[in-house]
Amino acid sequence: MPFFNVNANSPKSLADPGNRSLPFVLHVLTLLGIAASFPIQAQQEASSRPIESIMVWGRGTELLGTADSASQGLVGNADFSTRPLSRVGELAEVVPGMIATQHSGSGKANQYFLRGINLDHGSDFTAIFEGMPVNFPSHAHATGYLDLNFFIPEIIETVEFHKGTYYVENGDFSAAGSSRFKTYDRVEQDYVKVSADNYAQRRVLGVASADTAVGSFLYAGEFEVRDGPWDLDEDLRKFNGFAKYTGTPFGVDSQLILTGYDSKWNSSDQIPLREVQNGNLSRFGFVDPSLGGKSFRYNLIGNFDLGSTDVNVYGSRYGLNLFSNPTLFLNDPVNGDGIEQEDRRWVFGSSIKHSQDFTWGRRSVTPLLGLDLRYDDIGKLSLFRTAQRERIGVTRNDAVQELSISLYAQTQIQWTDSFRTTFGVRGELYNWDVNARREANSGSGSDAIVLPKFSAAWIPMAGYELYVSYGQGFHSNDVRGAEIRVDPVSGDPTEPVDVLVRAKGGEIGIRAEPVDGVNLTLAGFWMDLASELVFVGDAGTSEPKGPTRRRGLELTGFWEMNDWLVLDFNTSVNHSRFKNAPAGMDRVQDALKTTASAGLTLTLPNSFVASFRMRHFGDAPLEETGTVRKPGTTLYNLGLSYDLSEHLQLGLDVLNVFDARDNDIVFFFESQLQNEAAPVADLHFHPVEPRTWRGSIRYHF
Repeated sequence: MPFFNVNANSPKSLADPGNRSLPFVLHVLTLLGIAASFPIQAQQEASSRPIESIMVWGRGTELLGTADSASQGLVGNADFSTRPLSRVGELAEVVPGMIATQHSGSGKANQYFLRGINLDHGSDFTAIFEGMPVNFPSHAHATGYLDLNFFIPEIIETVEFHKGTYYVENGDFSAAGSSRFKTYDRVEQDYVKVSADNYAQRRVLGVASADTAVGSFLYAGEFEVRDGPWDLDEDLRKFNGFAKYTGTPFGVDSQLILTGYDSKWNSSDQIPLREVQNGNLSRFGFVDPSLGGKSFRYNLIGNFDLGSTDVNVYGSRYGLNLFSNPTLFLNDPVNGDGIEQEDRRWVFGSSIKHSQDFTWGRRSVTPLLGLDLRYDDIGKLSLFRTAQRERIGVTRNDAVQELSISLYAQTQIQWTDSFRTTFGVRGELYNWDVNARREANSGSGSDAIVLPKFSAAWIPMAGYELYVSYGQGFHSNDVRGAEIRVDPVSGDPTEPVDVLVRAKGGEIGIRAEPVDGVNLTLAGFWMDLASELVFVGDAGTSEPKGPTRRRGLELTGFWEMNDWLVLDFNTSVNHSRFKNAPAGMDRVQDALKTTASAGLTLTLPNSFVASFRMRHFGDAPLEETGTVRKPGTTLYNLGLSYDLSEHLQLGLDVLNVFDARDNDIVFFFESQLQNEAAPVADLHFHPVEPRTWRGSIRYHF
């Protein structure tokens, strides 16, 4: 049978009965409600403590009159410092509607989903860290590769997000959305934090500030080891270092940031369902013990405020060796289908933005001019056949130089006190040179695209704002796909592809801030993507897919009920189809129909913090007919912390509170085990981690 049974009573199903957890959900919410009903006594007891902390919620920031759409916002540290995170990549989930999953070890970039789009590892969602783009074009594993593992969550101060194609400052990989991460300049108290869980995770973090005559410094470092619940120990070894200088040398407001990241890990990867159903593997088992990888990234970033002009410069050194084997013994019954993807590159770039308000009659005008430059010097962009991490053949062994130049201009006009418009245009020029192992796949070229943007905002009454937005965006394909002429495996002729893929999108939305502490947004959106074509790093060639259309609704809310209780929620419904496909063959693989998240946070001053959160992503088709589908996943997490004294804080995170047997990822494709005579079309899945207890101690100096 080509698809799995989602009968909740079947122990062999990938779906697990979830109704048994509902009473406990209500019980936890009841406990939080009871705790919230006694704030006066708790506040009186806390008032005797020498230090009073104030939680500043970014989502409570009033954006009426400043936002360009209903689908942009700001998230502050308080919004995510209280929520338990099972992985760093879940920082992306502070963007309402974003889902981050994992299937191949903690050191690999996450799999992302937003607005009905399987973003793979970042194909249409971009992240900017202190002005430096995080995504990688023309990557060995997947173009747009977005790896957040060099982030240290505790020092992220704010996350600004945009969804859609309507923002002139957002370039490559931003069609579905973008996020901008800013770190703290300093911390009020130095501290050390130690955490551990019941699956051999150990993490040590240190954060410190220093104020000097020339400016302030922030330092942070973490070291983490982890095995996880897998039958194959993950054996993660991860190091992160961070240093930031903030000052005014020569009278210029300046910041210099240096980061260093290094990790290695093993991975059980996704496994075939048939092996679990026949009892040969547990849900946390593995087939190939040689999977995993190692990665590093070192960044130097400079930001300079020259009044009306902001200047950013950055340089980065990056490397990845990733070992995978999705099809097992399908192509090579002796050695297996193991592969190694290698990426080594230098990245240099800069951005300049200039803006200076002026008046046109009685109208306020805000112009913006910008220039983005980026150069990727990729010395190794390779794909090898492997057996137990030993190279036994070469599929691709390339070098690529890729240059992008982006110019943009925007004008915002405040026509009346309640109505404003924003017009913008962005131009992209890409230039590349490919030096491939097969001479026929070498070459150079260029491509360009012009992208108009528009939005209008109207405040019909106090506390409410309506938006209409339209824009065009894009993502770049791997430039090797533009020069390919010969399939690197079969040697057959193949067709080159376009490098720049256009996306068109629009949105109608409303933002409501009727009272202090309440922020509600509702947005209806659509997006047309000219092609879902991607360069498949696992095969070293391009996989053509047709144009798609997506439309949907998103509702997001934030309610700071009082000083000690906060509720936030998000839900989205998406409809995704291939535009030119025959009837019954137009389903878009992995296009999630629904997503939802919610959180309730209780904060008693200097004493007790509790955060109870839910995240859900619905079922989705796994092939064009929609017959083979994966079930949805719903998880609940609980985070608790308590200040024992001015210096000492205890924490406890319970991840997957109800021990759901759901899945992070499910694929449908052919694979073959060594004892099988023919390939089998089967589901391959990676389960969510079971209930995990993670304790922490944080000591302030």
